[in-house]
Amino acid sequence: MRAGRATITIMTSPAETPIDAVPAGTVDTAPGTVVTAEGTVLALRREDRLEIYDTETFLGGGAPLSAVDVPATAPAAPLGGGAVIAEADRIRSVGADGGIRWELPHPPWLGRSGPAKAPGAPAVSPDGTLVGVLVPAPDGGTECGEPLPDGLPRLCRGRDVLLLVDAADGRIRAARPLNSRASVVTQRWHPGGRLLGVSCWTAWYSWSTWWVAPRRDGLHLRGGTRMREVVGFVPGTERPLTLRRAERLAPDDDRDELAVHDITADEPVVRYDLAELTGREPDGPSDDTDSADGADGGHRESDAVFEDVCTLNAGQLLVTARQQLPGRRPAARHWLCSAATLRPLGTLRYPEPPGPATALGDGTWLTEGPRGFCRWSLPAR
Repeated sequence: MRAGRATITIMTSPAETPIDAVPAGTVDTAPGTVVTAEGTVLALRREDRLEIYDTETFLGGGAPLSAVDVPATAPAAPLGGGAVIAEADRIRSVGADGGIRWELPHPPWLGRSGPAKAPGAPAVSPDGTLVGVLVPAPDGGTECGEPLPDGLPRLCRGRDVLLLVDAADGRIRAARPLNSRASVVTQRWHPGGRLLGVSCWTAWYSWSTWWVAPRRDGLHLRGGTRMREVVGFVPGTERPLTLRRAERLAPDDDRDELAVHDITADEPVVRYDLAELTGREPDGPSDDTDSADGADGGHRESDAVFEDVCTLNAGQLLVTARQQLPGRRPAARHWLCSAATLRPLGTLRYPEPPGPATALGDGTWLTEGPRGFCRWSLPAR
């Protein structure tokens, strides 16, 4: 009687299930960052200018429709062939010819470690009629407390103000003070223009996020959350999608999390601990002995820094992170996740290390590289 052979089955978690990214074309161009890729328009930021393309023309290696000069430190967004630019003490809209269409001055942002600059880019509504911008309170900065060690006055800042500005002429259509003193701001419009998600990051306080509904009589706060940055909306719904990163501001602040929110509820309705993607135990304890320098509150070399989440199609999300593994260089990783459950469907496998990703809205996406951009799609079913 012959002895039978034992069969060993190795179980792989969904997060480690490989999904091949299928090459769908390359774009050879000088390095740049995709600012937005919505509808038929793609905007590419160079150091000191914003280039606006027809998306298909860009993918084919063609020339931009227009290019607008933008100060290197000023965030900007495409608007009507030109751009709307957030600077240290003003918001201005410029046309494709570089001429100023309108200008909205405001109290200057305060800067200590370098030149003052706006905390984030303006957000143009999907129909192109409104622009969301964050500005300092009207009183700007006032002296308070003892001078700093270098003899400079210690400046305090009032609450930030969210403005909705008419994209055509720069008139303020609505204003709403926020309980924020932001050094970083993220804004995401719902595709239907009915909601605007606004996230403000303040040092030692993390993210404060609000769901704002534009109305004829002003801006209505529908709700919000803390410690989480808005990254978009679940396709086909009015439910915001947020990303929480482990900032280690408190003993229990050691979790990376993806969440879906109902704007009428205080707590997320769906959440997913992203530790599973990197092989860590969800809600597992920190371990100082595994940290890179032994003094980072438990941040370990194998941890990932989650960078962004984008909607790939109606049912799937693309989660991107930069992961540091022991003895290796930091590497970008991308996971495909369900838009309904947030749980992973698999990890994307590329023929060469990928860069940051931008979804194009048709099920394909771009990754940035040193020689330009690569376009990818999912395998045919």
